[in-house]
Amino acid sequence: MRPVTTIEGQMAPLPRANVDTDQIIPKQFLKRVERSGFGPFLFYDWAVDPEGELIEDFVTNRPEYVSAVVLVSGPNFGSGSSREHAPWSLEDWGFKAIIAPSFADIFLNNCYKIGLLAIVLDTATVDRLTEIAQDPQNRIAINLENQTVIAGDVSVSFDIDPFVKHCLLNGLDTIALTMQHEDDIATYEGGRLTHRPTVC
Repeated sequence: MRPVTTIEGQMAPLPRANVDTDQIIPKQFLKRVERSGFGPFLFYDWAVDPEGELIEDFVTNRPEYVSAVVLVSGPNFGSGSSREHAPWSLEDWGFKAIIAPSFADIFLNNCYKIGLLAIVLDTATVDRLTEIAQDPQNRIAINLENQTVIAGDVSVSFDIDPFVKHCLLNGLDTIALTMQHEDDIATYEGGRLTHRPTVC
């Protein structure tokens, strides 16, 4: 995965609590075997009406937010089922970070596994960022090394697990972490018996 160091750009506001994974990416779109291609179906039930027409005032349909890289939302974001497709769809749409007062644990871990930065900030700060994000001309700067978020009159630090931070800064997913021990794995495999008895 790509290293995460700084994220700069526009915020998109989604001031809703308890946004669950079925709302992020509805179940009928989970038939792909690739990790890509889910972006067009992000928040589908909110973004598209029953006739299949785009709901123009929904944030991801508004042309002024088409370049947004940070989503600002409410508490308990990513609750519900553990589907990995939820962070996949957010990443595929173009988001590089999500800011909320709290996240569901499994969703949070699934985000980190693909390099999607999820930041927990207090409710008052998230509310202020949401207000700032209402102006499409908004700008935000996130620095993972320094653990800071700056947007408008907001300048705050955020907490993140040191191991998660290390993985994100260095672009290490679970496979890359394993391959750091490639020599040890090769040594172990080289020392195994070529023929092992079996039980019939």
